[in-house]
Amino acid sequence: MPHPPLMQHVVQWAGLTQSQIDTIEPVQRKKRLDFLHAALEAGVLTPDRFVAFLAERLGLPAVDPSRFKVPEGILDQVPRTLLIKYQVVPFHSSGKKLFLAVAEPEDILALDDIRFMTGMDLVVHVAAPDAIKRCLDSLHEHEAGEDFEELEEALMDMEDEKVEFDSEDEDAGGDEVSTLEAASLAPVVKMVNLIIMDSIRKKASDIHIEPYEKNFRVRLRIDGMLQEVMRPPLRLKNAMISRLKIMAHLNIAERRLPQDGRIKVRTPGGKEVEFRVSILPTLFGEKVVMRLLDKSSLKVDMTRLGFEEISLQRIQAAISKPYGMVLVTGPTGSGKTTTLYSALMELNKEGVNISTVEDPVEFSLGGINQVQVSEDIGLSFAAALRSFLRQDPDIILVGEVRDRETAEIAVKAALTGHLVLSTLHTNDAPSSLNRLLNMGVDGFLVASSINVIVAQRLIRKLCPFCKEHMDMNPQVLESVGLTRAEVEGEELFTAVGCSECNQTGYKGRSGVYEVLNMTEAMQEMVLNDASANEIRDLALKEGMVTMRRSALTKFRQGLTSIEEVLRVTV
Repeated sequence: MPHPPLMQHVVQWAGLTQSQIDTIEPVQRKKRLDFLHAALEAGVLTPDRFVAFLAERLGLPAVDPSRFKVPEGILDQVPRTLLIKYQVVPFHSSGKKLFLAVAEPEDILALDDIRFMTGMDLVVHVAAPDAIKRCLDSLHEHEAGEDFEELEEALMDMEDEKVEFDSEDEDAGGDEVSTLEAASLAPVVKMVNLIIMDSIRKKASDIHIEPYEKNFRVRLRIDGMLQEVMRPPLRLKNAMISRLKIMAHLNIAERRLPQDGRIKVRTPGGKEVEFRVSILPTLFGEKVVMRLLDKSSLKVDMTRLGFEEISLQRIQAAISKPYGMVLVTGPTGSGKTTTLYSALMELNKEGVNISTVEDPVEFSLGGINQVQVSEDIGLSFAAALRSFLRQDPDIILVGEVRDRETAEIAVKAALTGHLVLSTLHTNDAPSSLNRLLNMGVDGFLVASSINVIVAQRLIRKLCPFCKEHMDMNPQVLESVGLTRAEVEGEELFTAVGCSECNQTGYKGRSGVYEVLNMTEAMQEMVLNDASANEIRDLALKEGMVTMRRSALTKFRQGLTSIEEVLRVTV
């Protein structure tokens, strides 16, 4: 069997024996590395030999970055977190040229990012990964002592002026002026801006800023999974949170009650992004969660959401009816809003009156009347629904059916000539019918009002830059519900991890769905008070594609991994 090109090149260049190759290959499989990096990891190639091979292969000079100092001012342009992510060390600058020590010189994305942020021409040198890591570690220690020198001086000035900051008894009442001053210090502003811009660049959906007794961390939710990206100094906790409160126009003196606000950000490219900010008092300080509301990323074409053909046909037929109810179910963060907004955009025509009541209104949609729930003044889902029925509506969207009153009004609206779209929190489509019955809605109303129920989850897609072919064990196939015949001839892939996907192996998400059609037989089931299992059995006989089967279809298409299928579906 012929060697792959890189492996063959390394073997010939280094003169490796078969026993050395046998040592490298298990490391390569276990850690999912290419042959060159596996040889370094296994100790077959020394760091110097690793660098020499890369330098010769790519025609680049080699360097030991520890012999140089990071040029002044570069860290103002390129954050240390970016240097760590891409494993690069800037070691010299001359005019418009920036000299870089790089562990992965073929990572074009990393070099493009740094070129864009600095506006300089890059002169790339190859360096050993462990040498780069040592430099970055020492840079962190140096930065911890120096990068916040301005903050230290400001704190000393505050002490001289008898102004308190970050005291133990802060929650019992503090000096609002000192908090405001601390939140305006350059290092605090810089760090908050870095967190926000990093979240936009990584396409995160949420930012979590979390204080604990002895540490303070920042996590981003990327493709549905939280990833820790930073641990700022604990003493910056209150200043950073106050800075966010100022940006969200919240009360910086209030630390005992939850607060909600919004921040609008304009990126260097001119793109506008909005964050929904939630402040929650916890045991060791205030936790901040920021939901990124990027309207440009909102998909409005239902054909791009990941529906199977039969499921897409059923939901499009349901929303094209002049009346009835369309329910989308699933847990928080499963993409229900995107599905409903996509349906609304298909229905949004000049001759149609559409009204929505939401909590909260996340995106503004042109041509649609959107109402924000406000329980404090009595504007609930049910109250807004009653008003909608006096506003000559054609289509109504109810953000969530939470209680019997809302459910009954929505069902009656669906029976009196209106198309009603709404959401429920249930695990699957069949159990949604039982949920409405348990709320107290009469069975004959449920049976006659529902057009279709869509249950959904979001599944991570494999990174197209690093996914690898895999051979599936027949026993594993059987355990997830696939047969050997079903995957015969299919290309199956598994996650690996690279700089493009932040070493996760996944990039982007797609929906997996099950769509339950309300047929006459299904209506009979509901009227006879059937269980969720009986309803599910009938739905399967009528051709419903389950979420597990939907996810397996995407696995067979090479879009996701078997691990994701097992994580998301049951």
